[in-house]
Amino acid sequence: MRILLIEDDALIGDGIKAGLIKLGFSVDWFTEGKTGLQALDAAPYDAVVLDLSLPGLDGLDILREWRKRGHQEPVLILTARDALEQRVSGLQQGADDYLCKPFALAEVAARLQALIRRSHGQVTPALRHGDVCFDPASRSVTLRKQPLILKPRELALLELFLLNAGRVLPRALIEEKLYNWDEEVSSNAVEVHIHHLRRKLGNSFIRTVHGVGYILGDGA
Repeated sequence: MRILLIEDDALIGDGIKAGLIKLGFSVDWFTEGKTGLQALDAAPYDAVVLDLSLPGLDGLDILREWRKRGHQEPVLILTARDALEQRVSGLQQGADDYLCKPFALAEVAARLQALIRRSHGQVTPALRHGDVCFDPASRSVTLRKQPLILKPRELALLELFLLNAGRVLPRALIEEKLYNWDEEVSSNAVEVHIHHLRRKLGNSFIRTVHGVGYILGDGA
C-alpha cells in the first residue's frame, strides 16, 4: 500500500519512512506544507500520515483543502499538539485518526492498516480469498492453512488484489501502488510479480482482462 508522509522533522520522517517500508508499505515523504498539499493529486495513495506544524502551510489547512477538493483518502494526524480541543479540531476537519508524539512505529503501522482496511470495506483484520489468507499485521500468508513464503513485493501485490476484489486494476495503477517516486521500475516489473503470484497461487488466481488490466480471479 502506498503512503503519503508529510513531516518536516528529518529524524522522525526518516524513521517513519524506513520503518514503514520494512513493513511492506511504499512511502513518499515530503517536508513542506505546500508541496505536500499538491502531492495527493499526483499519485493514488492509500492513506496519509500528516504532521500539523509544517513550514509553508499548516497541516490542518492542508487537510481542509484536501476535503474541499473531494479527496477521501484516510488521514492519520501525527503531532505534538496534544490538547483535547486540538485533537477534536483535527477530527472535525476531516482526519480519520490522531496520534500524538512521541509514538511507536508499530502503532503507526497498525493504525494505517486499520484505516486502509476500513476504507475498502474490510471489517476483519485478515484478508481472505478462497483458501488464501493474508494477515497484514504479520505480513504472513497461508494457503490451505499452510504457510506460504512470498517476497515483499509479492505480498504487497497480493494485498492490493485482496483489498480490491471484483475491481479491474490497470497495470499503470498497480505500478503506482507498488513503487514510490524514489524507485526505478523496469517495464515488465508488474508482469513479473503477477507471474510469480500465479505460480504460487494458481494461474486462475489473477485473471488478465485484455486491454484493461488484471482482476482477482478464482480462489486458490
